[in-house]
This record gives sequence, C-alpha cells and structure tokens, in this order.
Amino acid sequence: MVNKSPSHHSLLTFKQVACHRDDRVLFSGLNYTINSGDIVQITGANGIGKTTLLRAIIGLLQDYEGDICWRGQSLDGRVIDKDIDKSANGNTANESTDNESNANENTDKNANKGTGNHRYDFTSELLFIGHLAGVKQSLTPRENLQFLANLHGTTAYSLDQVDDALAQVGLYGYEDMPGHQLSAGQNRRIALARLYLNQATIWVLDEPYTALDTQAIKKLEALFVRHAEQGGCVVFTSHQAPAIQTLRILSLSDYVGDHKGNLDE
Repeated sequence: MVNKSPSHHSLLTFKQVACHRDDRVLFSGLNYTINSGDIVQITGANGIGKTTLLRAIIGLLQDYEGDICWRGQSLDGRVIDKDIDKSANGNTANESTDNESNANENTDKNANKGTGNHRYDFTSELLFIGHLAGVKQSLTPRENLQFLANLHGTTAYSLDQVDDALAQVGLYGYEDMPGHQLSAGQNRRIALARLYLNQATIWVLDEPYTALDTQAIKKLEALFVRHAEQGGCVVFTSHQAPAIQTLRILSLSDYVGDHKGNLDE
C-alpha cells in the first residue's frame, strides 16, 4: 500500500525484456527501473509495443523474454492462465467488452496458480485500467464501482466514499444514471473514479486521457502527482504530452532497431 512518507526505492524492474508479435520483434533489450514516486509515460510509434508491454506487466501476456521484477522479485507472468479475462466474455452487447480493464481483478484470482505466488502479491498492489472504459453499460456509476470492488475481492465501499469519488471526476448528479445513457467521456470517468478509491501502489493505465476534456486531464495529472508523492508509481501510455514536471519518459523507440514505426499496434 502507499506510504504517506515515502523513501524512494525501486519497485518495477525490466531486465533484458523483449516482446514479439507473431515472428516479429517489437522491442528487445529493455533494461529500466521504475521507483516509488515515479510517473512514467511509455512512448513510441504506433505498433511499437506500448500496450504489449503493459500486458506483460499485468500478467496478460506470457510470451516475452527477459525478466520483470516487482520489489526485487521476479514476476513469472508466464504461469498465468491465458484466459484470465474469460469472466468478461459473458457480457451482453450493451455491456463492456474491455476485458483488459478488468484484468487486475481477474489476475489476482488466478495468479496463485502454478509457481507464480509473487505475482499474487504484486496484483494486490496493482490497479490497471485499459484503453476502454471497461464499465458495464447496464449499471449506474455507483453500481459499477461496487461491482468492481466485489470482483476485486475488496470490502465494499460506503455510499459516501463512492459518491465522493464520482464527484471528484465530475459525475455529481449522475450517480444513478445507467452507463448507456452517459457519454464516452462520462463512462471513462467512472473507470478513473477507481483511482480515488483503490489503495494500490502501482497504477498501470493504457491511454487514460481518452475521451477526457482539458480540465479533466489537468485534474487527472494532479492525481498522478499526489499518488507519486505518497510513494506510489504511475505507468501509462498516451499520445498526448502531459504537463507533469516530474514526468519520466520510457521511449520504446530506443529498443526496436530496424522495426521502428513499421508495425501496427
């Protein structure tokens, strides 16, 4: 959990990590350390493997080379079942089909299979939000947040906690409106409201600025900074240039050689 008075130390480490798509190398030789207090943007051309790297971190991708470590211990993501996101397959047409956005809730229920017990510890400190909103369209914002809490195995939030989180993301007055009646940006805000409720150490976010207006982006970046100042870390992808003074950039372009810019993401 996040330490209110942090001493900065390494959290996530990549050691000679390489990812492939089919028989093509996306990137290779990735050596990089993310410390507590870091806000890291993963950048690079379309198809370079940004989302692929996020999937490797959270355990959805098993086919990678090298080692990914959390708090100095290896995360052997390759023991995770490839169907860990199968619980989302039963969604109806008006519900979310963003399996990745629920990945951390599903991962922690599967991560203790095989020998990857340290990944179970990691997922208890992880919050992942995918590039889609990942909310159920038949549920209200309140119901979505409680549903995700139950799926994650955490104690249900109080109504006041949920309503405060929704107010923080600009959804005051929309608490009881079904997702299918809300805009894309409002559905995105439901997902981001989890950042105000979850006490995870590491936030892994795929294109978190999608469908957000300028004011919402500014508030989200302030939340990133606050989380980092409390000893957490944020890892995210975005095609936008964040206005965060302490931002670190991990450019996958430095690890792709002749493959730079030639692949579709």
